[in-house]
Formats: sequence, structure tokens, C-alpha cells
Amino acid sequence: MNKFLAILILGIIFLFYKKINSKKNKNIKLDKFKNKLQSTQKNIERIYLREEEKTFSNPNINIHIGIYDNEDNINRKSNIHRARLSKFKKSKLNGEMIFQDDEQKIYKFNNGQKVYL
Repeated sequence: MNKFLAILILGIIFLFYKKINSKKNKNIKLDKFKNKLQSTQKNIERIYLREEEKTFSNPNINIHIGIYDNEDNINRKSNIHRARLSKFKKSKLNGEMIFQDDEQKIYKFNNGQKVYL
């Protein structure tokens, strides 16, 4: 009778242990990946990346650098501006079209005349 009772208690403990372990996530990396894709912050970052790609691919889109932009935004926008200058030889910054000639000199047109910057 004691052996039967001991086996019954061990069986119950084993079943509780299995039930507790079955609730744990089997693949933690997969769950992290799903949570990362579903997070609001990740969706916002994805929207900004699409907007940056659109801005980078069209030099006629104005890049506005304001006095209240933080340093990271200013660096990001200026890098996009420089990349557009080197790729398209023109870029619109703060409402002014800025050009780059073959000698890597930067200029803009003011009343029909080239003004080197």
C-alpha cells in the first residue's frame, strides 16, 4: 500500500511538473521575433525608414532642417542631403535647390547666377 501511495504521489507531482512546463514558450527566439514585429515602436521606425528612402530617391523633395531639430535628426537629414548631392548632383534643402559640379564644388542659383557656397 505504501508503494502504491508513493507511486501515486510521484505521478501527481510528475503531472503538475509537465503542466507547468507546457505553459513555457517552446521557442523563445520565435516569440521575440513576433513581439518585435508587432510592437508599435517597430512600426513607427518602419514608417520613418520608408519616408527616408522616398526622400533619398528624389532630390526634389525638400529637406527641412529647423532650429528645434535634435542632433540625431540634423545628422540624418544632412547625410541624406549629402548622399543626394553625390548621386544626383542636386538636392533641395530648406526650400533652396543646391547643386554640385564635376569638381565637387557646391553652388546654388541666385537671380540666374551661380553662387558658390
